[in-house]
Amino acid sequence: MSCVQCMDIPLNGERGLIDMPGDFIRLHQKHGWRYWDRHNIWNEPLTIRLKTMSNTLKHQTLCQDSAKCRGALADYLLVFKRVGENKVPIEKPVGLTEYIGDLKLLNEEEMEGYQYMRDKYIDWKNDLTNKLSQWIWRRYASSNWTDIRKNRVLPYKPARDKEDDRHVCPLPLDVVDRAITLWTNPGEKVLTPFGGVFTEVYSAKHLNRFGIGIEIKPSYFRQGVRNLEEEKEVLDEQPKLISL
Repeated sequence: MSCVQCMDIPLNGERGLIDMPGDFIRLHQKHGWRYWDRHNIWNEPLTIRLKTMSNTLKHQTLCQDSAKCRGALADYLLVFKRVGENKVPIEKPVGLTEYIGDLKLLNEEEMEGYQYMRDKYIDWKNDLTNKLSQWIWRRYASSNWTDIRKNRVLPYKPARDKEDDRHVCPLPLDVVDRAITLWTNPGEKVLTPFGGVFTEVYSAKHLNRFGIGIEIKPSYFRQGVRNLEEEKEVLDEQPKLISL
């Protein structure tokens, strides 16, 4: 399985967008991967406006000439499968047991229902009647992920250099945790060839997988190592981190 979080890339001025998700899809297909799934990760417009200072999201632009406006671009999680038979099933004997997402979006009645299901169905063996796993799966199976906690990210600001762009985009842990939970078995390896501050390695370790991270930029690599070393109890149970 290969997962890519990406978005359309805005061009300067009014020149439009680059279809970066389409480029990733065609690149994977060229090298023998099957395009399998896509999830839209919702972005709140005002937050994106304040973060990027994009004129296309300004209310003033709307009033002056709405042809120059554009919505808050979504993130996408693209999922690919290698062509061929899957010889090792990704099994979940008791279904999904832990919801990874923003519980604050639930109303009081839904929260009470979720807590009841957590208490009753946590080790439920029958997939036909496991209401907790079915409840979680309906949210994961949605094409539109509106319940991702964008502020649940690893520390990244100390890794920034003067040459960096004005903002860095760390991966939300919720997206990575869901992908690893859905498409790997415990004990398997998770590789991130563009490691950044090692969000995927961090998630892999917390979910009882082995994380392998590659990062070319020294400041990002050092911050990634710091992020992992803060979890000493987890690291003590895993292979030693080797700094190359």
